[in-house]
Amino acid sequence: MMIVTPTPTDTKNINRIEFWIATALYTLAIIGICTSTTFGPDNAYRFTESQISYRVMKNFFLPEIIKTTTLYVSFLLFNFSLMPQLVRRNNIALNIILTILVTGASVLIWMVANTYSQAYRLVEFDHLSSGYDVLFGEAFTYIFLLYLLLNGYAYFNERGLSLLERIKFLKRITGDIISELFISIKIWLISLMIFSVVLSPRFDYELVVLWLIFPPVNIFFTLFSVYYIIPNLRKTGKGFGRYFWGNVALTAMICLLLLLALAGFMRNGEAIPIALIFTAIGMICISTPLGWYIYKNKFEKQSEIQMLKTELGKSDASLHFLKSQINPHFLFNALNTLFGTALQENAERTGEGIQKLGDMMRFMLHENTLDQISLTRELEYLNNYIDLQKLRTSRSADIRIETHIEEQLSNLKITPMLLIPFVENAFKHGISLQQPSYIKITLQTKEKTLYFDVSNSIYIKADNDPEKLKSGIGLANVKQRLSLLYAGRHELIIRESANEFFVHLTLTLD
Repeated sequence: MMIVTPTPTDTKNINRIEFWIATALYTLAIIGICTSTTFGPDNAYRFTESQISYRVMKNFFLPEIIKTTTLYVSFLLFNFSLMPQLVRRNNIALNIILTILVTGASVLIWMVANTYSQAYRLVEFDHLSSGYDVLFGEAFTYIFLLYLLLNGYAYFNERGLSLLERIKFLKRITGDIISELFISIKIWLISLMIFSVVLSPRFDYELVVLWLIFPPVNIFFTLFSVYYIIPNLRKTGKGFGRYFWGNVALTAMICLLLLLALAGFMRNGEAIPIALIFTAIGMICISTPLGWYIYKNKFEKQSEIQMLKTELGKSDASLHFLKSQINPHFLFNALNTLFGTALQENAERTGEGIQKLGDMMRFMLHENTLDQISLTRELEYLNNYIDLQKLRTSRSADIRIETHIEEQLSNLKITPMLLIPFVENAFKHGISLQQPSYIKITLQTKEKTLYFDVSNSIYIKADNDPEKLKSGIGLANVKQRLSLLYAGRHELIIRESANEFFVHLTLTLD
């Protein structure tokens, strides 16, 4: 299965979205800080309890603004500049130094800011230096872990898709799962970064453990259900019931394995078991029905796409068949015309007719097979056909043929052999060598719109005329071609009275 690699345009669009999301979150954070400053910060009472003087600008507003801005600027630098350059191996030494400097500066800024925003904690220590050591240590640990997460996200943003493509198991399932897994992991990492900032700098251990386990396990479980479990069950004719109870058993097995694997990391006896309980509930109540819903929608869409492809193939085959029906019909008419001319006139007129027929045959052999040709070439063919018919009818004074075909200087394109059936129909049914008859043909274009009118007389055919009971295939075929190739871009009006047959075609060209 081929994996679609993001183009530079896609990457720019993704980067733009990430930038505006980060900017929006930063703006909301600033608004929250300003609101808290106005209505009273949460840490104010802690200073009062510790009997330490408190000033809102010094002990809340400025420290929080500085720390939030530091995180925002650092994210932009890591995600859009430093890490992309490192991944591409551009100026590796310089970018590593800059990464270390940005991290060090951020640690220093947070250390200083914490001594102001959390000064009330200093009274908890016997020595002031011990208190500063603790605040500095917490700031260092927090920034180090958070920036490790920021750089991990930036690296995954650049290389994550190629890393997932190397997992053969995923490629064997389907190529779609890789791009969807990539996006899901990115969303989880973003939420984890936001979660870390909201809880800064003192983590709630239980919530952190829950967020580290719950989202990734449920993401993998949902995608595994959509691309592996459900397709294999459907092949054997199993329904939702078998899928649901199978997922319940699989959930129990996964949670048991996670419990055994994480038992050694339990700092207390409740955090990981509680996280696993919520994870199991999510796998059964959220991921299981969500996986079924996603699969059903994907399956129905794929079936619809396949049906459209089938119909398109039928339409294409029908179009080629229609072309094959039309071409011989014109050739036989032209040959009949030349045959009649050869009997009536000398070789000069016959030669002229043969030349025009040669041009028509070259057109049909070389250009009629194309999807589109210039309108100029289509009109050359049309004029050759009309000239051949004029050769046949020139001796009859009762036949009047008027043509007003505008010369084309534009580069408009048209489907070949689209106009000739209307003219051919007019000559076939509107001309009589025994009775007065006429044909009038006009064609003009305005910008990209073509206006084409054909009118001809109607006469009663003799009972022994083989064409009397034949309606022909020309007009029926051209109607089908118009509906297939110019849907919504044409207007065809056909009127028939006792004495006249009239066709008007308005066509929007490319």
